[in-house]
Amino acid sequence: MTSVARQRKMADRVKEIVAETLESKVKDPRLGFITITDVRVTPDIREAAVFYTVYGTDAEREATAAALESAKGMVRSEVGKQTGVKFTPSLSFHLDALPESAAQLEDLLRQAADADEQVHKVAEQATYAGEPDPYRQPREPDTE
Repeated sequence: MTSVARQRKMADRVKEIVAETLESKVKDPRLGFITITDVRVTPDIREAAVFYTVYGTDAEREATAAALESAKGMVRSEVGKQTGVKFTPSLSFHLDALPESAAQLEDLLRQAADADEQVHKVAEQATYAGEPDPYRQPREPDTE
């Protein structure tokens, strides 16, 4: 087993190598505008999960996934060459759902802000329930 620090360093290095290889050596026209967002390496450094985002439509995302799958061997061999570890980690590519989640969260925050604005508008026109002065006043003696 390796230390967490080594695992983190390996993940960072794999992320750099994969991004560089996809940019400079993979010439597949199906590969879209891709960003490598994260890499997670297992504790034994035998497997690496590469998370990516693609700017574009669903069809472009599917084409990019196919291009990544076909270039997986070449990218893995580059990782092995540049890291120099005994066992090169096997790579698996996963589409990162972070941008969609962030967009949903922004929509929810916008809805909450709109609801707050409506509440403030209603509160400006609100009046007190009951008497205008809700505090008890000392009784005045009866003059009868």
